[in-house]
Amino acid sequence: MKKIIILVTAIFLFSDCSTVPITGRKRVNFVSDAQVLPASFAQYNSFLKENKLSSNRKMTNQIKTIGKNVSAAVDRFMRANGMQDEADSYKWEFNLVEDKTVNAWCLPGGKVVFYTGIMPICANDDGVAAVMGHEVAHAFAKHGQERMSSGQLQQIGGLAVALGTSNKNPRTAQIWNMAYGVGSSVGMLAFSRTHETEADKLGLVFMIMAGYDGTEAAEVWVRMSERASGKQGPEFLSTHPSNDSRIQTLKSYLPEARKLAAKFNAQPISE
Repeated sequence: MKKIIILVTAIFLFSDCSTVPITGRKRVNFVSDAQVLPASFAQYNSFLKENKLSSNRKMTNQIKTIGKNVSAAVDRFMRANGMQDEADSYKWEFNLVEDKTVNAWCLPGGKVVFYTGIMPICANDDGVAAVMGHEVAHAFAKHGQERMSSGQLQQIGGLAVALGTSNKNPRTAQIWNMAYGVGSSVGMLAFSRTHETEADKLGLVFMIMAGYDGTEAAEVWVRMSERASGKQGPEFLSTHPSNDSRIQTLKSYLPEARKLAAKFNAQPISE
């Protein structure tokens, strides 16, 4: 098993560690923007070709306007905090597609899609801004790149276990590989929940910076919970926190988010 410890330790020692702005969380990310953004933009364009944009002009304009306002707040923060190159790399775009699925997402580099199915849950401009802030925050914090990096580390870890058990009897090797497989999968789910909670907090700051009412963020999840009618599995086996957890997090973080938004909005923009 010494081989496993040495290999996994080496992976983390030589991985590129950085800090997520605002939250201060340490992350491991060795996937560069140059590697991921071209593929992200191509995937986005393919999606738009294969899916129908909404013909509802009012809702489409709502998505585009609020997206522009929230992304402008993110851009303002980045340029005021020495992140000019990163700010320049984002190609913000916002679209509404005709689909009853309750969903929205943002690809690395700032490509955002809302589905018409989520609009009743958003309910109003502040609700749209809450969801928009959350999705934009995923791109800002580079969660996509971080998950790609973690996926690669998970694969290497599996190889390390295989190497470390290569001289064991088949039964022992099977137990170790099974234990790693289950443990790493649950670990990745927890990692996803960390990203979701971080995006909730960052999104709350960004929507307030953009001039929207942060109290509506928790209300979005109240409506989501009512729609789900309490039908949720165990949180530890989910990629997302429970609705109740998100509501509590957003309510408790709101005072801090307001302070941060006021602070960041007061920052001069560096030339």
